[in-house]
Amino acid sequence: MNYADRTLKCRECGADFVFTAGEQAFFAEKGLINDPQRCPECRAARRRDRPAGGMVREMHSVVCAQCGVETTVPFLPRQDRPVYCSTCFDQVRARA
Repeated sequence: MNYADRTLKCRECGADFVFTAGEQAFFAEKGLINDPQRCPECRAARRRDRPAGGMVREMHSVVCAQCGVETTVPFLPRQDRPVYCSTCFDQVRARA
């Protein structure tokens, strides 16, 4: 089946986002028939805010080892490993 990129409106924040042809193919492969209702940013925020396995995650305050911003992480940091905010973590992971 041929898919084409489509612009949708997020029901959470109202922003326009692109539902790519690749995403449409993935949805079809998984048997999902409905278009996404939220933009990728709002979907990620909902996943972050949703308790894993019905349990509330304990969050720990840390300072990013790269940019120095204060953030929270869902694990207890160890002193021998750097901890990054989500933005810096994405940058570090992209370099690896």
